[in-house]
Amino acid sequence: MDNQSFREIVAQNIYYLRTVNHLTQYELGEKLNYSDKAISKWERADGLPDAFVLHKMSELFGVTVDYILTEHSEQDKKIDTKPIKKNRRLIANIVMVGVGAIALLFFVIFALTMQKYYWQVFIYVLPALCIVGIVFSSVWEKGRGLFLFISGLIWSILLTVYVAVARYDIWMIFLLGIPAQIIVFLSFRIKISIKISQKEGPVLSSKKKKKDKNDETSQDSKIE
Repeated sequence: MDNQSFREIVAQNIYYLRTVNHLTQYELGEKLNYSDKAISKWERADGLPDAFVLHKMSELFGVTVDYILTEHSEQDKKIDTKPIKKNRRLIANIVMVGVGAIALLFFVIFALTMQKYYWQVFIYVLPALCIVGIVFSSVWEKGRGLFLFISGLIWSILLTVYVAVARYDIWMIFLLGIPAQIIVFLSFRIKISIKISQKEGPVLSSKKKKKDKNDETSQDSKIE
């Protein structure tokens, strides 16, 4: 195996691991403390990451360094990410249940000590639950989950303000959520378009390389 073929194998594996984990080149670069240009260079087979980066990448994606350096068939390449995702969701659910339990604790304390049932505490906890969801989604999942939690945070904050000052007729405060929701939607549309362009990038570059090789072969045959 020559050096170029080896670089192409590593490039394909890095690209596969990045896309299957729903990361852009920029996001992967942030996690590895490298620029997106470096990631793009590796995925174009124009260079190789050093041993330390390969080790860090293997820990990030939950594979061995050997997996990144070895050629795989389409069947062998597939990684079962279901157990990882299941554990992540389980952790996120435990934290959210913990936040809900704290709200329930305050509700019980108020009911026992003050003989008053402050049901509003369950409304006030909604923004906290959304923030927890945003943290876990931004670190692990991203995509639709992050969009839903950010949207939920906007509307839960408005609901909290409305409940806190229920003695006033301020239902129009919910109108503020409309432009905020539109901004969030458009922001995620931009992010999706960036991901699509980055996914197409390596495919286009590989096609260009094949075309260049074919052109070189045809030129050599003409010379002969």
